[in-house]
Amino acid sequence: MVIQQALRRPPGLLLLTPFCLLHLRASGQPNEEVESIQGVRGGSVELACGSLPAPLVVFWSFTPLGSLIPQPVAVTNGAEFKVEAAASALGAMSLQNSSLVLGELREEARGHFLCQALHATGGWLHTAYSHFSLAVLVPVSKPRVQLSEPSPVEGTAVVAMCTVREGTEPIFFAWKHQAPQGPREALVGVTEQLLQLDPVNRTHLGWYVCSAHNAVNQLSSDGAFLDIIYGPDNPVISMEPPGFTEEGFWASEKEEVTLSCLAASNPPSHYVWLHDHTQVHIGPTYTIASASRAHTGLYTCLAHNRRLDTRTQTTIQLIIYYTPKGQPSCAVLPTPGAVTLVCTWPGGLPAAQLQWEGPQGTGPAAFSNVTWSHEATQLPNGSTFACTGQQPALPRPALCRIILWEPPRSPACWARATPGDQVITLSCEWPGGEPPPLLSWLDGQQQPLGDSSSSGAVHLLQARGDLAGREFTCQGTHPLRVPAAHCRLQLEAPQLTVAPSQVSVLEGEEAWLRCALLGGTPPARLLWLGPQQQQLEPGTSEFTLHPEGAQLHLSIRADPARHRGTYQCVARNALGNSSRSIVLEVLRYPAPPNVTISRLTYGRHRREVQLQWAIEGPGNLTGFLVQRRASVPGPGAAAWETAAGDIEPESRTRRLGGLDPGVLYAFRILALNHHTAGHPSDGKIPADPPFSIYPAVLGAAGTGMVVATVASLLVFQYAARHPATFPCLGQLLVPMEQGHQHRDSTEGPEAQAGTETPPVIADPGPAQEPMDAPVNVTITVTATP
Repeated sequence: MVIQQALRRPPGLLLLTPFCLLHLRASGQPNEEVESIQGVRGGSVELACGSLPAPLVVFWSFTPLGSLIPQPVAVTNGAEFKVEAAASALGAMSLQNSSLVLGELREEARGHFLCQALHATGGWLHTAYSHFSLAVLVPVSKPRVQLSEPSPVEGTAVVAMCTVREGTEPIFFAWKHQAPQGPREALVGVTEQLLQLDPVNRTHLGWYVCSAHNAVNQLSSDGAFLDIIYGPDNPVISMEPPGFTEEGFWASEKEEVTLSCLAASNPPSHYVWLHDHTQVHIGPTYTIASASRAHTGLYTCLAHNRRLDTRTQTTIQLIIYYTPKGQPSCAVLPTPGAVTLVCTWPGGLPAAQLQWEGPQGTGPAAFSNVTWSHEATQLPNGSTFACTGQQPALPRPALCRIILWEPPRSPACWARATPGDQVITLSCEWPGGEPPPLLSWLDGQQQPLGDSSSSGAVHLLQARGDLAGREFTCQGTHPLRVPAAHCRLQLEAPQLTVAPSQVSVLEGEEAWLRCALLGGTPPARLLWLGPQQQQLEPGTSEFTLHPEGAQLHLSIRADPARHRGTYQCVARNALGNSSRSIVLEVLRYPAPPNVTISRLTYGRHRREVQLQWAIEGPGNLTGFLVQRRASVPGPGAAAWETAAGDIEPESRTRRLGGLDPGVLYAFRILALNHHTAGHPSDGKIPADPPFSIYPAVLGAAGTGMVVATVASLLVFQYAARHPATFPCLGQLLVPMEQGHQHRDSTEGPEAQAGTETPPVIADPGPAQEPMDAPVNVTITVTATP
């Protein structure tokens, strides 16, 4: 009965404690089996108590590690549960049926839990016991790497330690290393908390990560950077674009050259460049924008580690290659029975390698200059030889070609005399051909005169008369020409001709004297001598020379006073002279007839004159010339000046203007026949024109008629308006007006109805004159001369 009431009204937890202990003692020994349970801090565990059927009362107690006294924590009767307030130190505790649930598990929950369950079976009460040993596991905290020296010098010892703040033992460690430029790699075999690097080297540089794990979790630390201090190593020098020699590098002239220096060092090295022991740049890269020959020399790269204050250096030699100027030059020299091929290309660094190549294969090779002597036999016309030049600074090989060919035609030879005709020069030329042909002069007995030449043969002879008629030969030889070619010339004195031998022209006309050179070697010089044996020079106003090849013509504007006489054409060369004569006769035109002035009068205002003339007797004429001058009495009269020229021969009158009315002029006229002028007429002074009254009278009469007509019209108008003043005219004019009125009245009777016309009453006035009285009109005309 008491237990049933207790079930109906749950007792307090503290009251249930002795009850459970009592029943514990009454019902015998509990089950001693202990179930081990693991939980993670912050997590949750569930402790299940007993099995079916459901107990009447469940009592949970907790005994901490190291203690023997159990502490009640919770009790339930199935309908409700009670948790001890002090149990919150173990975590968030709750009961689900008979099971104890611990959430937000804390480390203080480590210990033993006891579940006592009271069951009613067959009318009897008995107690069941469940023992639990709870282990609370703690996750490892995030590891942290500690370095004994973050920036050690290469060769020293370094210790890296991986530490965790908490975590349930056992804890296991692992290490990973990541180089700055590489992937992360695990350090195999290193599982200790301490990582020892002894001695440390540059390969150890990088990030180090430590990972720690236990039964609960695994975490990795942040990377710790181990900065190894080392260097600098010996610098390594490279160049772009690459060009290598035994001593260093080479580059082409005007090329951009970049020298790079790299010395392994941490921290990075500080670089200084020296050119022939003179500092030229600071930095790892030295760029030469346009390489020149002055950049050739020794280049030293100095590397300095400022952290360790250590230095290293490396020196290389840079050679600037430059090409020879221009292109290879090919030449061929003629030799008896062979050709000598010469290829030159001097200069450059290094010297260009030259090699000949011909139709039969490859020839010799050499630097800067190579010569190849090749037999001329069986060499066809147009054979090609090439010389190829190669040099490192050249982007592609350079070459020159030479083609052997026979000169066309034959040699040409001529003779010239030096100024003064002291020396005769024999010249011979045979253009074309490769190689150029050899030329030499031979005398009449085929003996050589001087040495042979390939650019032209010249031989000098002292001028003398006995050389006339002698023959000389120029012989030309060429490797591809068999047999040899030649040309000949014969020295001779000049010869000339003139046509005709006598020339007649009228004065003022142009006379032509013609002279032609028929022969002469060396070429002769032509000249003309005048009647006084003076040499006629070109460019004068009287004489004009017209050279036309081997001819020299003379034209003269003939004047009988100066140009008539004998002219000589003279030809001269170093071997002698020759001359021919032409007689020039200059004829005059006949004199024109004389002229007299028949009339000379002034015009209006004395600014012009009217001139008429007449000729006396027969004669040829081509025009007239009028002259004037200011007529001043006494010996100081002005000179005659031309007033009009180019007057047609048919004209006999002329109007001359542009005169000054204040000046008294005199005029005269001359007849012209080509270049011959007749005797001038006597000078005359213009006369005033005669007076004429007829124009004045006619003008006055016309003016009077106009005035009379206007006056008559005014009188008639006044008489019509005032009939009493002029009765006669009034009687003539008034009936006309009445007639007009009468016509108006008959035409409009309807308009006059009811209208009365007053009678006309004559105005008494003075006595009227008879109608036949005359009207006097006076017209005065004044004539002004």
